[in-house]
Amino acid sequence: MMFRGARQRQAVFVDAIRSRLWPVPAIGVVAAVLLGVALPQLDMAVDKSMPPTLAAYLFGGGADGAREVLAAIATSLMTVTSLTFSLTLVTLQLASSQYSPRLLRTFASDRFVQRTLALFLATFAFALTVLRTVRNADDGSAAFVPRISVTAAYLLATASVLGLVLFLAHLVRQIRIETMLDHVSTDAIDTVCRTAAPMDEDSPASPPPRLRGHRIVANSSGFLTQVDEAALVAAAVDADAVVFVDRPVGSSVVANVPVAFCRPADAAAQLDDDSLTSLRTRVAAALHAGVERTATQDVGYGLRQLTDVAIRALSPGINDPTTAVHALQSCTAVLCEAAGQRLGQRILRDEDGVVRVVVARPDLPDLLDMVCTQPQIYGERDPLVMASLLTLLRDLAWVARQSEHRQAIAERCQRLRLGIASQQFGSSERSALETLADQVDEALDR
Repeated sequence: MMFRGARQRQAVFVDAIRSRLWPVPAIGVVAAVLLGVALPQLDMAVDKSMPPTLAAYLFGGGADGAREVLAAIATSLMTVTSLTFSLTLVTLQLASSQYSPRLLRTFASDRFVQRTLALFLATFAFALTVLRTVRNADDGSAAFVPRISVTAAYLLATASVLGLVLFLAHLVRQIRIETMLDHVSTDAIDTVCRTAAPMDEDSPASPPPRLRGHRIVANSSGFLTQVDEAALVAAAVDADAVVFVDRPVGSSVVANVPVAFCRPADAAAQLDDDSLTSLRTRVAAALHAGVERTATQDVGYGLRQLTDVAIRALSPGINDPTTAVHALQSCTAVLCEAAGQRLGQRILRDEDGVVRVVVARPDLPDLLDMVCTQPQIYGERDPLVMASLLTLLRDLAWVARQSEHRQAIAERCQRLRLGIASQQFGSSERSALETLADQVDEALDR
């Protein structure tokens, strides 16, 4: 449990770094400043003993020429950096208005964009830092031109030009809907595999009965972004209690509103006031809320992003059912992966095997409802969208093993049949949809 808790905290830290634009460029600037301080010292140490063959490939101008080169590099790189930031912001705005505002986090975590910005800013910082070391021969002091450093600045500037070209090509590819859907579905599948146990592992023990207990309220409002499982188990063990977290990660929480409850491990015992106060404080501190959902522990966040793209594409202002179909295909891949994992309530035990914490999590039927309900409402008149929903159910039926999962698929298929019956489709369209619905039943019957 301690190892898993450390891994969870590491995943949260990595996600926090990846989802922001500034950490990688900031590291690049710091590294460039340090290199700009150290490399001129190397220049000074090896200037007189440098072999002529190597010196021929280095900068050969004087102090004034070195200043002009470094100043030109610093000036141009700041302009290029401003252009890069502007293009990034335009892309973010396009993704927000055209597809979904919840895709902004995916764009901000693009490593290529972060590293390109880091290269530009590092080149600018390096050129300025080296510029301060260039000296003319006056007042009896010898002239100093850091030839290795100026050459390194030239190479960084050349790499920045190449980086700008690659950045533009990357940006064009990133704004394609297929690329965005692939990134989101990949992150969603990674979250499912990281947070859920494979279906073939031993089944966990049944949770303890949910008897009336003491309420635990949230410390702050927002979205539940992280549940520190190790801290919850430790708090429950110290109080000899069982904790039930009623809100799954990704749900909205409000300060001073109950999000969990606890009771003694022995139903006949009572928690004293000190133990109860300490337990409430520690449990509330283990439930972290934020202003936006993240993919670290939120199984449904990726599906929420994909579904948002689908329903936005079905809106009258956009009217792009093809994009909705692509989004539903990505949802199919995520749901089929989730069907092979053990979802639902997560039961945590202490070192003695005693159940201490029960954490609410969405099960496959919950995720299926999230994916299918709104696209069916907004796309019920489009046979292409209805066919995509039936195809999703057919593919999911082939991989679903648990009876409750298969029952949820059958119920959703029946809802789609009713929706199809209420629409005025042509005979060929209705026949094709009925064939797909029959295929769902055949997959359920194996």
